[in-house]
Formats: sequence, structure tokens, C-alpha cells
Amino acid sequence: MDFYFEKEDLAKFGAGIIGEDSGELWDKFIEYYGNVFDEGALTAREKSLIALAVAHTVQCPYCIDAYTNATLGHGCDQDQIMEAIHVAAAIKAGATLAFGVQSKNISNKLTMK
Repeated sequence: MDFYFEKEDLAKFGAGIIGEDSGELWDKFIEYYGNVFDEGALTAREKSLIALAVAHTVQCPYCIDAYTNATLGHGCDQDQIMEAIHVAAAIKAGATLAFGVQSKNISNKLTMK
């Protein structure tokens, strides 16, 4: 295999592969997953944009594929998609920088500052 991620594998994600050895858990996950994406305080469109942004931060190619299609299907345009991705990137970058405090604390402790 030349690639770790193959587009065809997205279709295999379901019960046929992931759920085949743990059907009951898979069924519960799918029920939960479906409920999460039902309309509620947030619209399906808003949830789709959130999912796409998170997919980029966790770097899941399958999720990026699925939620790019979903957001387009909910009427989002490329500007909205990229803005959501940039919001996610800013949060991820900020969190990375926040962990710099831990490094600074260790450094200060070891250098007695």
C-alpha cells in the first residue's frame, strides 16, 4: 500500500469493518453520533462546520472529506469553510503556545530563575 489513507476506506468505516468485532458498541456509537448531529440548539449546518474545523485539528482525512462534502451540502461556501478552518487553526496554535508555559516553568526551575 502506497498510502496510509485511501479514499475507498471511508466507505469501509462502518459496521462492516469497525463494527464487525464489536457490533453492540458500534451500534451504540452510531446512535450517539447520529444524535449529536441532529438539529438542536445548533443547526445541522453549524454542526457540520464545527465538525469540519475539528477534523482539520485532529488531521483526519476521512472526516475532512466527509465534512467538506457535508458543509457544501448544507449550503456553505468556500469562504465559510476556510474561515472555520482558520478559527480551528488559531485555537490549535493558541493551545500549543499555552503549553509553552509548562516548558518555561521547567526551564526556570532547572536554571533556578
